[in-house]
Amino acid sequence: MPASNHSLDAYWMPFTANRQFKANPRLLASAEGMHYVSADGRRVLDGTAGLWCVNAGHGRREIAEAVSRQLLELDYAPSFQMGHPVAFEFAEALAQIAPAGLDRIFFANSGSEAVDSALKIAVAYQRAIGQGTRTRFIGRERSYHGVGFGGISVGGLVNNRRVFPTLSGVDHLRHTHDLTRNAFTAGQPEHGVELADDLERLVALHGAETIAAVIVEPVAGSAGVLPPPKGYLERLRAIADRHGILLIFDEVITGFGRLGTPFATDYFGVAPDLITVAKGITNGVVPMGAVLAKREIHDALMTGPEPQIELFHGYTYSGHPVACAAGLATLGIYRDEGLLTRVSAIETAWTQALHTLRDAPHVIDVRTIGLMAGVELAPRDGAPGARGYEVLVDAFESGLLVRTTGDIIALSPPLVAGTEHIDEIVAKLTAVLRRLA
Repeated sequence: MPASNHSLDAYWMPFTANRQFKANPRLLASAEGMHYVSADGRRVLDGTAGLWCVNAGHGRREIAEAVSRQLLELDYAPSFQMGHPVAFEFAEALAQIAPAGLDRIFFANSGSEAVDSALKIAVAYQRAIGQGTRTRFIGRERSYHGVGFGGISVGGLVNNRRVFPTLSGVDHLRHTHDLTRNAFTAGQPEHGVELADDLERLVALHGAETIAAVIVEPVAGSAGVLPPPKGYLERLRAIADRHGILLIFDEVITGFGRLGTPFATDYFGVAPDLITVAKGITNGVVPMGAVLAKREIHDALMTGPEPQIELFHGYTYSGHPVACAAGLATLGIYRDEGLLTRVSAIETAWTQALHTLRDAPHVIDVRTIGLMAGVELAPRDGAPGARGYEVLVDAFESGLLVRTTGDIIALSPPLVAGTEHIDEIVAKLTAVLRRLA
């Protein structure tokens, strides 16, 4: 495929085998609705909502116009000891759809920054309530919490960690993936609630008085769509409460309608103390992230002399006016089109269609929840991940964008997907798997 008139050499691409890609680039030139258009003019059905973020579909004019107006009215304003109206308006709009009580909003610029912000807020809160010895974090194996040093430390994907130093004072729960007992599950698996008891084990090992917070994805996304076992999140919440440990849900992927509710918190009926969000917050149009905090956590820091800064943390682009304008327009679309709950109406069709892949070659598991799916392939002898990469390439050439993690195919189309798009995703993927050696 011809790339363009420009060299590919200068751009050092993230999370990409750069030499392999640049030898055979896959370039996306434009997008509208449910489809990308490749640089050579082919329509490519978006089976991943970009990167879990384009929930309302591509090319939404409402967002583009809001961004354009904001750029001309106020392109940038600082948020340190200053403010601008659109940030307060957007924070209020988020608070209105947030789970009950999590209505204090701290803005960041990505999921990675939101996670690091939540970790710092957790430690600051524990110190503010007289628990200054609580500085340890508990993450979980096979979790992804972004690429900051905090995120990779609490995260549990080995390739994100093996090259880089991680923070001390971090431990991990076991992951919940159990192919032996839970293969081909729709929704939450039946087995594995007891894995939440790992938190009790780590409390016994380190002492509750050292642990500030535990952070988990309600549904692990980047590890290949791993829904929590029934009762797991409830037990984790109970254990955290018993020991004065904050519970953080990383909803960078599951936030904004992915499970058919505004947040996974609503879907599972388990309320954390902090939620991290990003991706769908602006439909992927402008980078943005946020932490949704319980009011009690926020208020615990609002003490001491009024002129003092309560939380020494923030970013140059926190609450960026253009990002906030994009976010407000995005929330308007979600509201007007019912997208925060739409998945509940199409989840059955999605589940039934995706589980037909259990009979396709090399498939050893299919996991579905909300409008998410993980299709796991048996690894090729001596070449783990090879089949997954070949699926990625063949699917793209066949007009379908998928995401792969090793030999797991992850699917998460925009929330505007219809049954015709679901059928096309499954048909194209079935054909790809039948060609796979």
